Amino acid sequence: MAHYARCLQVCLLVLRTYINIQSNLIQRLHAVQRQCHRQRLRTRRQIALVLMRRRTATVWSHPREHRWWDVIVPEFTPEEFIQNFRVSRESFEYICRRLRHMLERKDTNFRLSVPVKKRVAIALCKLATGSEYRYVSQLFGVGVSTVFNCVQDFCSAVIKILVPVHMKFPSPEKLKEMADVFENCWNVPQCIGSIDAHHIPIIAPEKNPRGYLNRKGWHSVVLQAVVDGNGLFWDLCVGFSGNLSDARVLRQSYLWSLLSERDLLNHNKVDISGCDVGYYLIGDSAYPLQNWLMKPFPDIGGLTPQQESFNSRLSSARSVSDLSFKKLKARWQCLFRRNDCKVELVKKMALTCCVLHNICEEKGTQFSEDHSTDHLNLQPPVQEFIENGQPEGTDVREALSDFFIRQSDIIQVVV
Repeated sequence: MAHYARCLQVCLLVLRTYINIQSNLIQRLHAVQRQCHRQRLRTRRQIALVLMRRRTATVWSHPREHRWWDVIVPEFTPEEFIQNFRVSRESFEYICRRLRHMLERKDTNFRLSVPVKKRVAIALCKLATGSEYRYVSQLFGVGVSTVFNCVQDFCSAVIKILVPVHMKFPSPEKLKEMADVFENCWNVPQCIGSIDAHHIPIIAPEKNPRGYLNRKGWHSVVLQAVVDGNGLFWDLCVGFSGNLSDARVLRQSYLWSLLSERDLLNHNKVDISGCDVGYYLIGDSAYPLQNWLMKPFPDIGGLTPQQESFNSRLSSARSVSDLSFKKLKARWQCLFRRNDCKVELVKKMALTCCVLHNICEEKGTQFSEDHSTDHLNLQPPVQEFIENGQPEGTDVREALSDFFIRQSDIIQVVV
């Protein structure tokens, strides 16, 4: 019996070993099958990707004409390039270089991305001509949505990168240089800029359209700007509705709180006719009189020779802001014609155009197309700000008017 029991145990051990071997073989066979299946799927995916790359896209892109940008633009003379894009090739390359990291896009398996230079050119064309998105898309051979995205991205990039470089509050040393320009050119001491406001035509917005009606009966947003003696913008406020007066726009702007609450313009005062006069801006009769903001004497009849001399000198110096706005709207027709964009984008476009204006002026880029008087005919009439009592800045204005009349007398004696 013991012999049979041992034989049975041996048989069971052999059977168990056999079963384990078979089980291991089956598991290895399944693993090999799974690996082969994965390899087949991977091969199929690779073949599919190769075939998709070789296929001509019929759904993802529409065949368009690219000849104008690819063939004609490279043959432009310097004058033709400025006429079409409002900036010189040198400025164009500078803009592309500074904005490249924000505007560059990656290619995909379905289409190639629009190059940075073409994206910048599309945006410049839209800003320069004020044309519809559809016209610009046909000109460059891209979709309408691509033009819209290029304009949006370009304006955002300019505001983020180029505004801090080309439009910032002047340092004390820069303020002194700006004051010297006004004194040397127009004999107006301590003046650092001319402030003015212009209306940008827009399509009536869906929300509160009546609030954007200006005094001339069309919808607009206000662009308030301060210009230095060289015609460069160094402070902007854009976006307030067209029904607001220039004085109200100024009081609601950051510039008002900056100059009213801080003594940023009083650290380099000069004695003029017995009055300590700091730096100041000059504006028309639509603005309130302040220590840092000079305006003409109200011409209601009976102006003294001293007051007339002051008004004449101020008007002569203020011509720099009129000329800057003429150049701005001549270069960038999107600010001159009724804009088909939403209000938020119009604000970005206006700020972008002012920065581009500064770049053109700094580079000495001349633009020959003349719209010097057209925009003046469209602007609403000036709403004069009526002063009550003796406003702040009266003593400064009197001192300056006395200085101007004495200076005129000296010039007459010398002549």
